Amino acid sequence: MFTVEGQKLIREYDGEKMWIEPWGEDSLRIRSTELTTMMEEDWALLPQAQTTADITIEEDRATIVNGKITAVVSAEAAGKTTFYNQKGEILLQEYVRNRKNLKEFTSALKIDAREFKANLGGDFRLTQRFESDPEEKLFGMGQYQQPFLDLKNCTLELAQRNSQASVPFALSSLGYGFLWNNPAIGQVTFGKNITEWMATSTKQLDYWITAGESPAEIEEAYARATGTVPMMPEYGLGFWQCKLRYQTQEELLEVAREYKKRELPIDVIVVDYFHWPTQGDWRFDPDYWPDPEGMVKELEEMGIELMVSIWPTVDKKSENYQEMLEKGYLTRTEKGIRITHDFLGNTVYFDPTHPGGREFIWEKAKQNYYGKGIKIFWLDEAEPEYNVYDFENYRYHIGSNAQVGNIYPALFSKAFYDGMKEEGEEDIVNLVRCAWAGSQRYGALVWSGDVDSSFASLRNQFHTGLNMGLAGIPWWTTDIGGFQGAWTDDPDFRECIIRWFQYGAFCPVFRLHGDREPHQEPLGDSGGGLCASGAANEVWSYGEEAYEIFQKYMHMRERLRPYIRELMQEAHEKGTPVMRPLFYDFSGDKEAWNVEDAYMFGPKLLVAPILHEGERSRTVYLPQGDTWTNAHTGETFEGGQYIESPASLETIPLFLRGDASLPIKE
Repeated sequence: MFTVEGQKLIREYDGEKMWIEPWGEDSLRIRSTELTTMMEEDWALLPQAQTTADITIEEDRATIVNGKITAVVSAEAAGKTTFYNQKGEILLQEYVRNRKNLKEFTSALKIDAREFKANLGGDFRLTQRFESDPEEKLFGMGQYQQPFLDLKNCTLELAQRNSQASVPFALSSLGYGFLWNNPAIGQVTFGKNITEWMATSTKQLDYWITAGESPAEIEEAYARATGTVPMMPEYGLGFWQCKLRYQTQEELLEVAREYKKRELPIDVIVVDYFHWPTQGDWRFDPDYWPDPEGMVKELEEMGIELMVSIWPTVDKKSENYQEMLEKGYLTRTEKGIRITHDFLGNTVYFDPTHPGGREFIWEKAKQNYYGKGIKIFWLDEAEPEYNVYDFENYRYHIGSNAQVGNIYPALFSKAFYDGMKEEGEEDIVNLVRCAWAGSQRYGALVWSGDVDSSFASLRNQFHTGLNMGLAGIPWWTTDIGGFQGAWTDDPDFRECIIRWFQYGAFCPVFRLHGDREPHQEPLGDSGGGLCASGAANEVWSYGEEAYEIFQKYMHMRERLRPYIRELMQEAHEKGTPVMRPLFYDFSGDKEAWNVEDAYMFGPKLLVAPILHEGERSRTVYLPQGDTWTNAHTGETFEGGQYIESPASLETIPLFLRGDASLPIKE
């Protein structure tokens, strides 16, 4: 029943084969299948240096110990697995309710922990069950548009959508981290009575678990297992200007010139979608962008980098469609007409799971963008955003979307990361609208998608950003002000965008974007002229009061560059989230685990943004173990208490930890 192969504990029983093996320090990887062979695909995980585990086989159990984590597998028929930390405390144990485990208990429910239910036509619907500790808190898992930081008692879809990114790594308050290493479409329920992971179609179970004495230790182990971001280049530390959408080269350059004329700090400006003749051409439309090289040169002279939008959609009229079709570089449909996205043309998504498809799209980008001096790419529609999310209806080179679909955004990022790397680039950034576990190692800077322009949406983004960082994606940002539904002259929205801008100044990347009303009309009836544009979205577009406040935080961000550079270095080296919940730095403070409306921006600065309309003061919890200084007033407080902090319209509450000194004020 139990055997050992190298450092791998193997259990075989009634058609099921299970492997447990060390995968990095204090960590184990668990795989199981009822097929004849185990798949060797590592998915999100990276190969790890050989680790020596202590494996013991006894009559009623087998045990594998790797540093601070131990797994014990029962010899009973269900093969219940329990994980312990170095103190012998249970971290996680499988949920079994079956008479087959007679030595432990009896139950007529007939529920096993690992359930493979055959799908008609082959492979399995997989369910993995664990016991639930009702007092446990869980964080991470990517971005979901909901107002919860603690995910306990939540059900999450394991699928990618516009504004939803499934990054299936959970950090537990009990002292473990858990990666569901399976890109299949599915669901997880962190219930009060049970934790249940499900994949709708898969060949095998695959997950990774690590034990640690602090959240930082767990996050760093996860980063070693799945990779870290590159070092953020200097332009990533400053202000990024964007709108939907600059319609011409001259319009964009006029905005850039105005920023320099006003002596405002700006590092990046963006050419958004439909600057191309046809979707899938991946080049500038010369009618509206006649001299890309000249545009890049003028921007460089102003100290501004240019980023361009890349969509993965390929119009059937594109100059590249037929070649990509013949070579198998396009997503397929199982039924119906082969159209996967319908927006200003009938389009099909390119297939990044095909190595040739990744090389093809990069070669086009290299020829038409990189070769003209452009080194930052905005990988939009990266989920991809199917017009209809019938996940089971799409097929990729490496398998059905139902089995592998969640990996799409990671491989989209990989296409551009690998291409840039081959050209000798090191500090690579891809702004991308979605991610999966491991995306960070391909330079993925994720933003939260086409979210609503409201205070309620701002509150959702607050939780999303923190959970993305804990899911291993430290580069994260939002559309400041939200993406859609706002009029530039609406006084209520102006308050919202001011508060969002203040918060954005203390996000990993500080980026203004949005589709504002009223819209500007299309410039033509073909090519890059087909698409309309939103209203102006520059910092001077919202009235004098907002402009003065925006300037204040743009200059504050500039003064904080050295500090932010340090945070980016730590993210690169150790996977440390740039922004993180209070418990990350104060795990011994029980109250810090309950705070869901403030965060640490690095180890020195506590940020308590204003998240509600009309709020001019708010309660702030200051963690115990340090003193805290109001960065605006200089007033000092002892930690371990709640205080009331003033927050006029121009003020976001900021508190310096201990003797930290940061140039918040001029």
